Amino acid sequence: MHLLLLSNSRAPDGGYLTFCRDALAAQMNGVQKALFVPFAGVTLSWDDYTAQVQEAIAHTGVQLVGAHQDDALGQFLAGDMQAIIVGGGNTFQLLAECRKRGWLGRMGDAVRSGRMSYTGWSAGANLAGLTINTTNDMPIVDPQGFDALGLVPFCINPHYNNSLPPGHQGETRDQRLAEFLIANPDKQVVALPEGSWLSVQGGQTQVAGQFAAKRFTAGKPVEDLPVGTALMV
Repeated sequence: MHLLLLSNSRAPDGGYLTFCRDALAAQMNGVQKALFVPFAGVTLSWDDYTAQVQEAIAHTGVQLVGAHQDDALGQFLAGDMQAIIVGGGNTFQLLAECRKRGWLGRMGDAVRSGRMSYTGWSAGANLAGLTINTTNDMPIVDPQGFDALGLVPFCINPHYNNSLPPGHQGETRDQRLAEFLIANPDKQVVALPEGSWLSVQGGQTQVAGQFAAKRFTAGKPVEDLPVGTALMV
């Protein structure tokens, strides 16, 4: 498999997909047309979302086809596309729409077979894991189950930050992830701070970007995963 799983899309200066420009270009090498999955978008139309991403990846030369478009499935089944790109937003809506429209199984099969690469950020990265249970989003819709694509053998927590604002009495991110592992001790979580991503090539997953990731495992101390760390998938 060929995966690029990004924690986020916005750079600190507000640039859209600018901090990972080179990684995107490398991921899209040889790709002429890609399926773009805009379903996580809630506050903007899926047409606008597709156009926004098209502009951001113009340097790759890839043409996007929105998964919501009438001709998308026909082009997908005809083998006209070489890549899948899944945007961020609300993970619950993303999974609900993918499942309802029949895209979930089709995308998983295409990526696992090696026919298509997979790129996702935020909700799109979360969807690549075993479940979406470690998303940070509100459950604004019922996705009819939390099982995700399972392209990697762990769950992903994007936008990872364990800070606690002064006066805030809620749980930290680490505490929330610890709760998840108590309820799901058979699973692991890889948490990605903003500016970092996972690159999967064949059977190897590598931490990339600016900051170390963290791995959460039930009954074990939290493990730092510095940039360059290789994880076996």
